[in-house]
Amino acid sequence: MSGSVATRVRSNLQPAVLGIVLLVIAILWLYRDAALRMVALWGEAETFAHGYMVPVIVLWLLWRKREAFAAMAPSFAPSPSALLGVAAAGVLWLVGDVAAINPAMQFALVAFIVLTVPALAGWPATRVIMFPLGFLFFAVPFGDFLLPTLMARTADFTVAALRASGIPVYRDGLQFVIPSGTWSVVEACSGVRYLLASLMVGALFAYLNYRSMKRRWLFMLVALAVPIVANWVRAYMIVLIGHLSNNTLAVGVDHLLYGWVFFGIVVGLMFVIGARWAELPVNDTPARALPATSAAQPAKSRSLWLALPAMATLLVLPMLLSQSLYGAEDHSTPQLAEPSIAGATSVADSAMPAWVPGFVNPAATLERRYSVDGRPVGLYIGYYRGQGPARKLVSSTNTLARSGDTQWNQTETGSRGVEVAGRGVTVKTARLRRRVSSQDPTTLIAWQVYWVNGRFEGSDARAKAWGAWYRLLGRGDDGAVVVVYAQEQQPGQSDALLEAFVRGHFAAIDAQLRKTRDGD
Repeated sequence: MSGSVATRVRSNLQPAVLGIVLLVIAILWLYRDAALRMVALWGEAETFAHGYMVPVIVLWLLWRKREAFAAMAPSFAPSPSALLGVAAAGVLWLVGDVAAINPAMQFALVAFIVLTVPALAGWPATRVIMFPLGFLFFAVPFGDFLLPTLMARTADFTVAALRASGIPVYRDGLQFVIPSGTWSVVEACSGVRYLLASLMVGALFAYLNYRSMKRRWLFMLVALAVPIVANWVRAYMIVLIGHLSNNTLAVGVDHLLYGWVFFGIVVGLMFVIGARWAELPVNDTPARALPATSAAQPAKSRSLWLALPAMATLLVLPMLLSQSLYGAEDHSTPQLAEPSIAGATSVADSAMPAWVPGFVNPAATLERRYSVDGRPVGLYIGYYRGQGPARKLVSSTNTLARSGDTQWNQTETGSRGVEVAGRGVTVKTARLRRRVSSQDPTTLIAWQVYWVNGRFEGSDARAKAWGAWYRLLGRGDDGAVVVVYAQEQQPGQSDALLEAFVRGHFAAIDAQLRKTRDGD
């Protein structure tokens, strides 16, 4: 490299890299709450423990590409289109903030970091390190919404495989009984941690071993399917080993140990097989960019220093908007009083089985038991205000019966249209049964609906959307979950009782929730 070209490379490379580093530091400081929450989730949930490895792998991948990236320095030029991406990421962060959606805020945070490269160095240079930058998105703790589906499919396969093996099975939701004991499919059995880890290492393997995009995407499909099927087989084998060993093997700690060992073997075989079609590596260094003329250097330098304040403005704006919204909201503790329900009398708690929905950290709660036409009906209200990462009305962790509940098992779910406070609403329905181990046949029928700032909604998505919309309008984030339930005795009777209760008394509940919101 001639002296003049080397000088031009340094004159473009050093300011751009310095600007990128400074912007990344500023992003991590400005959005430190989202960054710290993301790191905390890596440690709190084993499902996302692979996140610790992502920054290390990204730095290693960037180091491998350092020469190829430096070779593009003469063509460095800030890309205005990247600023549009930063603005879009800002909108995503703001929506995630007002709707209390952690993954949206964290994806936006990573997008901010990734887009600093094209914003300051341009898209041609960014394409050289596109995969390392894209790999950074694996750091976002995302995928827990798959838990119910994966748990149900694991239970389906395990029960079918046991019956095919000649072992009689009685299934009750995610719990099943075989002659040697009772088993449950819990969150650790869903296989979501194996799936996310497999996708991450599968993407890395495909990038390092294949050149063609077709082979890379095919291997990613394999990395998606293999952990799901392998987890089904793992669950079946654990129950089978436990059954054949009279519950002396594959239970307790060794249950999980066998799972990780089995997963490691399966992934190792997947890599061994995939390596048979590996393609020879190519030189990562692209054709040298043509040296920019000396006349172009001042223009590029000026555009770089213009891009920095533009990026800074776009990064600060969502935070300022969020603070203005939060500053106008009521952060006092809500005072939730009992609604005036005519024609229904309060009864002792012992009139109904002891059960509380699994909604996390509401700002206020109300639990009551009523007698309606001589039959008990339970009412639960969880009121939410000041929603954020630790307190949110609509969340995958908020369920009627958690998977780890030792008393209750959710066996069926559904929906039902009903008139609520003068308008048609689809409410969630569920059947909850005492776990088989309790020897208690009690079954509850529960109906659930959200109240969002004066509006009843049965859908999680619509409740989230309305909550975000009202918050953007400056009307606060008050919301509540309302659950009514009754003990099942004869088919259909409990649903009729709950529908009569909803039609007759939800107007009073709505009025009381509005008073709570308004501080009356």
